[in-house]
Amino acid sequence: MTRKQLIQLFEDRRVRTVWDDQEEKWYFSIVDVCWVLVDSKNPTAYWRKLKQRLKEEGNESVTNCHVLKMRAADGKMRFTDVADTEQLFRLIQSIPSPKAEPFKQWMASVAAQRIDQMQNPELNFDQAYVDYRRLGYSDKWINQRLRSIEVRKELTDEWDRAGITDQQQYASLTDIITRGWSGKSTRQYKQFKGLKKESLRDNMTNIELALNTLAEASTTEISKVHNPKGYTQSADVARQGGKIAGDARKQLEQRIGHSVISRAKAADFLPPADDVQQISNSEEDL
Repeated sequence: MTRKQLIQLFEDRRVRTVWDDQEEKWYFSIVDVCWVLVDSKNPTAYWRKLKQRLKEEGNESVTNCHVLKMRAADGKMRFTDVADTEQLFRLIQSIPSPKAEPFKQWMASVAAQRIDQMQNPELNFDQAYVDYRRLGYSDKWINQRLRSIEVRKELTDEWDRAGITDQQQYASLTDIITRGWSGKSTRQYKQFKGLKKESLRDNMTNIELALNTLAEASTTEISKVHNPKGYTQSADVARQGGKIAGDARKQLEQRIGHSVISRAKAADFLPPADDVQQISNSEEDL
């Protein structure tokens, strides 16, 4: 099962969501939904009181809601109550708000967009662009990341063809490529940048991303020519692709006189998300 967390925007408010690809449904942070609908200064407290009232009334929408780990405003992963679209429709009926109907329409739109994206992968890039733009990233930054995502998709398709299906093997092959061009394992690289759960790709500088893209594109092209079968042969190809970008990095560093492996990350260049600081402050720490 793969769960992908995304921040969706309703008007100017951020709503944390999770897409579960096994169940093929969205889960929404209930606290965030309360924040959107009632403009409470403490949406966590509002939800706590509403939850207690609904439990006393025997409302199954509460007793059946899930708890998932989601990233809070302070960057930590915390447990928070979530509900799928059907559960939220029932919960919203208990929240007096003029935004209730527009929010229901928005939820339906989010669900419909995901179905369309599954049928037409090109729409994923369109949605990714919109999501990145709303989070404050520049067009240049977004276009570079989308191109790198496209290259990555070509590589994983090639691994699928080679018979790689285990997620651990995917991670291991990625690690081989990363170490080949950067000199660091993926974990070491993230630690170097001070990252935890964040995407390494989204926190690379332009030159880091270019080298990573070169490594993955090189691996893909070599794989197409040599047609590896299974993990062992694919790992050898990954080393070759990583080395090509690694040699390019070393030549560049020799010319400019310093390392291009940077501690810089996306958070260093984005404005603080002040509008979400009040969210999840009292949710449970891991």
